[in-house]
Amino acid sequence: MVQTSNLMKIARECFEKQEYKKAQVALTEIVETDAKNIDALFMLANIFHIHGDIGKAIKAFKRVLSINPEHTDAAISLSVLYNDIGQYEEAKKVFETANERVKGKKSGTGQLEDKHINKKFSLKHFELAEMYMSYNRFDEALFEYNKVIALDNENLEAKIKVAKVYAKKGFISKAIEELRQLRNEEPNYSPAKIALGIIYYGNGNILEAQTEWEKVLLKDPFNADAKMYLNLSKTATETHV
Repeated sequence: MVQTSNLMKIARECFEKQEYKKAQVALTEIVETDAKNIDALFMLANIFHIHGDIGKAIKAFKRVLSINPEHTDAAISLSVLYNDIGQYEEAKKVFETANERVKGKKSGTGQLEDKHINKKFSLKHFELAEMYMSYNRFDEALFEYNKVIALDNENLEAKIKVAKVYAKKGFISKAIEELRQLRNEEPNYSPAKIALGIIYYGNGNILEAQTEWEKVLLKDPFNADAKMYLNLSKTATETHV
């Protein structure tokens, strides 16, 4: 019989090559001999999720958590799955439990923040924010987007979303302020200038809008969005004249 360590090596190699069926065979063999092998169970759960076997994926993630309740990645994955199938209360419960465990670890042991875990949580908050936005629940969306930024300051898209929420709420000056700050902090991040141009344009500041889109095209002449908005604004101006 092939040793567990060798089987795990085979499984990982197959997983990385996206040869999921081969990986599943190796992982199943491991779990049959060692039912509490967390690494194998977690990888199996991910394969089930990839294949759309939601029931099996949920069962496997729950199995991982029954063995190790502090397995944050499994908790977040399980929360995402519950959210995907509309079991929002279950999703929230699992997510909040995992979140509390991470907070408890930080305060109890003084460990440095784990960027990997923070990014995982930030993605979950982003998902919640997007859901709130789809129902026009702007205050909750803003709260969640700000949580994303607090956990992952490199998520520039979330910063644009914050500005868009302010615009939706009618706080145009605040939206412009947020986007100007982002543009100045990240001069090479074109979406900030494009979004700023859209808000300017929507408020009748045509020249300011065109200036932002032209700045994008100076650095990136093939930027499709900047080209489109600039052409549309010029066509609209000519039509009005």
